[in-house]
Amino acid sequence: MRPGDLVVTRWGCRFRGRVFPCSIGRGGFAANKREGDGATPLGVHRITGLLYRADRVAGMPGWAQPIGPRDLWSDDPGDSAYNQPVRAPYPCSAERLRRADPLYDMVLLTSWNWPDPQPGRGSAIFLHVWRGPRVPTAGCVALRRDHLRWIIAHISPGARVVVRG
Repeated sequence: MRPGDLVVTRWGCRFRGRVFPCSIGRGGFAANKREGDGATPLGVHRITGLLYRADRVAGMPGWAQPIGPRDLWSDDPGDSAYNQPVRAPYPCSAERLRRADPLYDMVLLTSWNWPDPQPGRGSAIFLHVWRGPRVPTAGCVALRRDHLRWIIAHISPGARVVVRG
């Protein structure tokens, strides 16, 4: 491990000398992630971006990108833009990034199955705001809002996310 690694285990998320409770996918951890399995993929991933709701969150780092009303993420393995950001209206299945709930108010993007996505290997794995302690995700890693905010203030693009299970 490296000092700047964000390490995710079944006991929580370690980063910069702190441990944060987190939620993982309803399918647990998986070495062989598949689309729709609800699992959090094991391995070493990188932080590739930061999205946020500018109407709900202020003071994001300069590398953060605001989420607009038409912003989506393609989750259709048959789509040529699979596991990529797209804009509404969109003809294929895609997840809305600008949600009514606060889950995607702040979203750290990871390199899972990106930049050359393999259809069926699973779309984006985000670090985002949780619904509550131990409430599972669809495969992402979710944290308490204030904890995610602290991590965002201390992380940069390219940082490693080590999912150990």
